[in-house]
Amino acid sequence: MEHTGLIDGRLVRGEGERFAVENPSDESLVAELAGLSLPQIAQAIASARRAFDEGPWRGLPRQQRAEATRRFVAALHSRADRLTELAVAEAGCPIASGTMAAQVKMPLRHADEAIELFLMLPEVEENPVPLADRVAMGGQGMVQSLRRYDPLGVVSAIAAYNVPVFTALWKVVPGLLAGNSVVLRPNPLTPLSAMVFAEAAIAAELPPGVLNVVIEAGLEGARLMTTDAAIDMVSFTGSCAVGAKVAEQAAPTLKRLVLELGGKSAQIFLPDSVEKAAMQCLVVAVAHGGQGCALGTRIFVPEERKAEVLDAAAKLLAGLRIGPASDPATQAGPVINAAAVARCERFVAEAVAHGGRVVCGGKRPAHLASGHYFEPTVLDLPDNSNPAAQEEIFGPVSAVIGYRDLDHAVAMANDSKFGLSGYVHGLDRAAALKVGLAIRSGTVNVNAGMASAWASSGGIRMSGLGRERGIEGLRAFQQMSVLNLG
Repeated sequence: MEHTGLIDGRLVRGEGERFAVENPSDESLVAELAGLSLPQIAQAIASARRAFDEGPWRGLPRQQRAEATRRFVAALHSRADRLTELAVAEAGCPIASGTMAAQVKMPLRHADEAIELFLMLPEVEENPVPLADRVAMGGQGMVQSLRRYDPLGVVSAIAAYNVPVFTALWKVVPGLLAGNSVVLRPNPLTPLSAMVFAEAAIAAELPPGVLNVVIEAGLEGARLMTTDAAIDMVSFTGSCAVGAKVAEQAAPTLKRLVLELGGKSAQIFLPDSVEKAAMQCLVVAVAHGGQGCALGTRIFVPEERKAEVLDAAAKLLAGLRIGPASDPATQAGPVINAAAVARCERFVAEAVAHGGRVVCGGKRPAHLASGHYFEPTVLDLPDNSNPAAQEEIFGPVSAVIGYRDLDHAVAMANDSKFGLSGYVHGLDRAAALKVGLAIRSGTVNVNAGMASAWASSGGIRMSGLGRERGIEGLRAFQQMSVLNLG
């Protein structure tokens, strides 16, 4: 790959450490890259700073910024086949899986919709100040109090490896629409789609420096992107541990943060819907190898029906076809690398050491000599304190836990350092809603789910800060100020 960056509107060759991008399906070489050096990443940040402080972008009427962003997204649409190929090759997402829609089609659709939503939002809106205060504070007249929304500055956009296009677009598109300049850094495990973003920026004729792309082998550039005083905001998707480090590094300069981090989401099945629980074990297994932060990996069912659910889940998972992501017949693909396989092995062993039982799976598949695979796994856990119920595994591993009553189920669901998503299943809609309202999570899904550009998502506790998508996700990239007029 010849170019590994976009700086000030020009494609650049990396001058930093060389590294390989591996296909997780067979460990073959997808590409060998020369990452950008730390001075080159500093140049990208400086370019973004100049573009914001001195360039025309932030001062353009928002309709013009929206049209330029629309051209950028259209250029990505025209490269959708290439993005799909990369999702298979570098991320290992099975080509025929339902998750493939979240790799390319859904984020591109969301990007289109985000532009429309942004144009609906007022640039200035009234504060709901009581009439008596307006009169009392206005002297001889009356005070009008307004909220203004302006561009924020320079945004560091640091994407994740599991859905690299999705996690990048929900930083880049709102950042551009709001009038900011953006520096995009992909995860080194899945960096190639970011250069498609660079090509699209050139094709859309975005002003130089408004979108910069930096690919690196290590972490030095990412650290600079979270510490440099020229950066005003960091939007990061990744693990809780790294998210906490990002917050620590951003703290001395009080950067705005949007952190979309890990999860250990609970699924509570009311007694009238227990027969649906086994299918959710299958969903976790086939959803990109369980590499989804919002997946409901803790499955709570009535204690007296737990054996029934475990037996049904084992039968469902037994017939899954495990194999390369490029094979249309594959149902369960690889995880990202050898470290991810080892993590799955470690947590399964810890689950058993703490009283759990492997119902099915639990190891590397014997028939695949190469590639990073872990069998779709269901664990029978005695309680919610088990390590496999408390820590994010990020692999095709689900855990079934029995509850005494719904209060016990809710208590266990909330007994977590995470709070990204939650799920309730029940034919009795009133009872299901009551349970859903008791779950403490950034998103709660009661007999439904939604991944829409119009509805935001985000975590609480260790699952993150701020929101992505929706009105809140757009406003996060703007600076709000109050203007009082007499």
